[in-house]
Amino acid sequence: MTQEAPHPPGNYGDHQLGIYLNGMFADRTPDLTTDLAALEDQARAALAPEALGYVVPSAGSGATARANREAFDRWRIVPRVLRSGARRDLSCEVLGTSMPAPLLIAPMGVQTLAHPDGELATVRAAAALGVPYVHSTQAAHSFEQIAEAGGDAPRWYQLYWPTDREVCLSFLERAKATGFSTLVLTLDTPMLGWRPADLNRGFLPFLRNVGIANYLTDPAFLAKLDKPVAEDPGAAALHWAKMFPNPGLSWADLPFLREHWDGPILLKGISAAEDARLAADHGMDGVVVSNHGGRQVDGAIGALDALPAVADAVGDRIAVLFDSGVRTGADTVKALALGARAVLLGRPVLYGLALAGQEGVDHVLRCLLAELDLTLALSGYVSHRGLSRESLACAQRSAP
Repeated sequence: MTQEAPHPPGNYGDHQLGIYLNGMFADRTPDLTTDLAALEDQARAALAPEALGYVVPSAGSGATARANREAFDRWRIVPRVLRSGARRDLSCEVLGTSMPAPLLIAPMGVQTLAHPDGELATVRAAAALGVPYVHSTQAAHSFEQIAEAGGDAPRWYQLYWPTDREVCLSFLERAKATGFSTLVLTLDTPMLGWRPADLNRGFLPFLRNVGIANYLTDPAFLAKLDKPVAEDPGAAALHWAKMFPNPGLSWADLPFLREHWDGPILLKGISAAEDARLAADHGMDGVVVSNHGGRQVDGAIGALDALPAVADAVGDRIAVLFDSGVRTGADTVKALALGARAVLLGRPVLYGLALAGQEGVDHVLRCLLAELDLTLALSGYVSHRGLSRESLACAQRSAP
């Protein structure tokens, strides 16, 4: 069944005029910067040290996170003139979900580290704009709480496949029962990467029963505990720790998902073209080109560098989506031009959440959508559907 999202009047870029009018006639300026690439600096001052260490840094030396940004900088948009229009159309449909723009909120766990309302604030802001929200298995709020907060707005579910198949099956059943239409299986995190910022603090929120709300409300998980969670919270955390790392997961396991999930399935964490081909060969509906925002493998290929080869490998066989390193509307244009059907936005959402809760997430989404719209228009497009690799030029580094 197609999930419908509201289509806003006018253009997203009109948000720019509203900001100028507020400044000129109401002497009111935005509380948060409109430069989404600079949000991190503001968020650093708002986040507690443990939250800062978990949310902002990446694996190892941070080389992969840097590679993500460097990959965007290697591509330049080639604007065209006298071919845009006063009205733009960013609407699209991806795997049965109707979207007002090719944008989703990436799955991010433990959002209460950024703000007490956590995922509830995020899904409410997303629902107000019709932007699909992707719910993390490692969330601080349950499927049912998200469904209540998000209402009828489109939502997808991201699965970390637990080693206990009864728990996995229960997650799938609960997600389907609470209106999650599409399954996103994350494959780049069968175990946690080497994250010095967390290791130096000895901090893993899940061992404090934070970020495992889906487990602590799950009948299959609770049935395996000797005592109620309130009586022995440590045992619950250790039981989670037995089923989260799943390095033995293989391509042979995918038929289980197809048997127990009747909606679209995407594989997230794809960097190699051959893995994308295997996803298509195994009957998956799509892939998300992603390196987990640089949080897993230090020294890995930048996600945008991987995108063209993945898109070429599968063509129109399956949907190709993208995340990792997206900060601006211009970044979004580049990813769409290189073959992504839609883009998932991660850390900037958390930064907005940390700074102003639901209003902060709303600010980030409106700014991203406005910049995307204006970048398209100024580059000569009335829709993102007109983008192709000819819309970009590769700015190669000069030889040393």
